[in-house]
Amino acid sequence: MKKPKSQNNGKGMVLNDFCGWDGDTLVLNVLGTPSAKQDAIGKVKGHQLKISVTAAPVAGKATDHMVRFLAKEFGVAVNDIEVVFGRFNINKQLRIKAPSQLPPVISKHLVQTTAE
Repeated sequence: MKKPKSQNNGKGMVLNDFCGWDGDTLVLNVLGTPSAKQDAIGKVKGHQLKISVTAAPVAGKATDHMVRFLAKEFGVAVNDIEVVFGRFNINKQLRIKAPSQLPPVISKHLVQTTAE
């Protein structure tokens, strides 16, 4: 499967979409929503994937909670997810090392972009 290309600008990857591959690492641009009713991976909004978490946005706790939630969703250890930027912001970029599974919104999107 051919993987979409991305570029590294020193402050994270510049993606033409909300996700892309850097070798075996999945790079995600995220629009985070703290204090939500439930943890959930939402829809794509522009060049970001909406992800909601129940944790409050206090001292990076919502981001930490998001990383733990996403580790389960991607089948990786918490340490395999790096917050490139946005630890204290709703706009984030995450790097997920060698995910063993992909949530449907991401796998569906990657299949569509590689088929084009």
